[in-house]
Amino acid sequence: MTANDVTAAIIPAPVRVERGAGAADLRRARVVAPGLEDLPALAAELLRPAGVAFPAAGSAAPGTPIELRADAAAGPPSSANPERYTLTVTGDGVTVRAPGRAGLLHGLRTLRQLAGAAQAAGRPGEIPALTVTDEPRYGWRGLSLDVARHFFGPADLRAVVDLLGHYKFNRLGLHLTDDQGWRLEIPSRPELVARSSGTAVGGDPGGYLSVTDYAELQEYAAARGVVVVPEIDLPGHVNAATHAYGELNPGGLPTEAYEGIEVGFSRLHLGLPATEPFLRDVLGDVARMTRGPWVHFGGDEVHTMPPGEYREFVRLCQEIVGAAGKTPAAWQEAAGAGHGDTDAAATAMAATGGPGGPGTTAGTTPGAAAAGSGGAAGAAAHARSGGAAAAQAAAAGSGGTVTAQAAPGGSTTTAAAPRSAGVLEQDPAASPVRAGTVLHYWDSRAGSAAFVRAAEAGGRFVMAPAERTYLDMKYTPDHPLGLVWAGCVELRDSYEWDPAAVVGGLPAEAIDGVSACVWTETLRTRDELFSMLLPRLAAVAECAWTPQEHKDWESFRARVATEAVTWRRDGSAFHPTPQVDW
Repeated sequence: MTANDVTAAIIPAPVRVERGAGAADLRRARVVAPGLEDLPALAAELLRPAGVAFPAAGSAAPGTPIELRADAAAGPPSSANPERYTLTVTGDGVTVRAPGRAGLLHGLRTLRQLAGAAQAAGRPGEIPALTVTDEPRYGWRGLSLDVARHFFGPADLRAVVDLLGHYKFNRLGLHLTDDQGWRLEIPSRPELVARSSGTAVGGDPGGYLSVTDYAELQEYAAARGVVVVPEIDLPGHVNAATHAYGELNPGGLPTEAYEGIEVGFSRLHLGLPATEPFLRDVLGDVARMTRGPWVHFGGDEVHTMPPGEYREFVRLCQEIVGAAGKTPAAWQEAAGAGHGDTDAAATAMAATGGPGGPGTTAGTTPGAAAAGSGGAAGAAAHARSGGAAAAQAAAAGSGGTVTAQAAPGGSTTTAAAPRSAGVLEQDPAASPVRAGTVLHYWDSRAGSAAFVRAAEAGGRFVMAPAERTYLDMKYTPDHPLGLVWAGCVELRDSYEWDPAAVVGGLPAEAIDGVSACVWTETLRTRDELFSMLLPRLAAVAECAWTPQEHKDWESFRARVATEAVTWRRDGSAFHPTPQVDW
């Protein structure tokens, strides 16, 4: 980094940078934060690894001031964005101004990146004079992390929170339940962790977050500007639940534990007397334990449920979450769009006896009802999480095709089987979505009509298109980790897209933000996880924060190369994609 190119250190790119003359010397600094007693320690935690030195606690030694100041006039002119900030660096010191705590943290993270680049250039503590005036494009900037397929414990999750904060993300979604394991203690339903937390994909060790673990993680995240959004996936992806409580199955007996990677075979049954009390207990406990405003109830890939029953589940889950004082969130299917691969869903339902059929019964091996005897449903389920060959098999079995198409940056994207009038299409006359419910859009195979209706009903949208933001997809076909059912997702694929242009006809004002997602069928360690997140998470951060007209691929690839110095310093694994000159 040079004084003439200070923006080469900042990701996501800010709204405006004005260069000044001279530099601040932060080789010895002190934080001044009147009325903000918790911030000096956090500022030191953020800045010290980047070469900014602070005197020992209680020392009266002088230092260059870093002033944190509440100021409603900070940020771009006339902006009312609550996360706006202004960072000013002069020869006399540093000032971060913002109307609230979030903006002050954003300013500190921008300063941290500038300091890290100076450290890497051999000039620790030398911060070029400048003024950054900044605010985010979207208010929801998140990562959804699957801890159900493979469990990641509190220390790993704190490391993820730190990474999210560094790139100005403010939501951490935790996919806490799935067929392979249940990862959150539910006081009213202790058998969920007693019986279903010890398993994971491939027979690997499981685990779970206790009530205390969950509370401490939320406290840690909140101090760093990140809200934890818990996801309890319902009414599909529930084999861990039906393994723990047999009364959730029509036959009354528990299903077997499951350690594979198929999807779509498990489900709850609304007509059973145990189902609604289970939903109220679980969602009620999660709401009470959650300090943030959202509880996510899943809703995705319910391949074997008639549309009327599914619609009632969506209504009931929204009602329970709302009554508990939280805002419901769900995957896009809750809008009434159905799963994109509706032919495969139809075959899966036929394997259970058709609409109204029994589903997976007690004693049936998980996945057997969906897979039948080698039919398209099993292949389609595996295509969701198993690779290109499985995707091709699914398409062949359902009458569709899968082809490879060139994507920006030279990677390939898998085109899904064409949609048809499938069993999960919902009543087109009205949306099942309540006003305020947040829908995560992930599957571009679905048509847009249901989403437009949901927006008209007051639904909110977070954009997470799999071919752009699913960071468990392989970078290239020969990458050792990840899956390819959404195609290969290289760094440029995660960068060159516009959240406002993903769903045709969806009003821009209905979009709350952007989320990356990472599913952990193939990821077991923190290094494996981080190598899939980095560098692509930085690209998604810029899509969520930076105005579309300010984005520039060549600028980004240069800035992300600068960031790699920080990753190496901190011991964070990353993938050195050939799309960047490292």
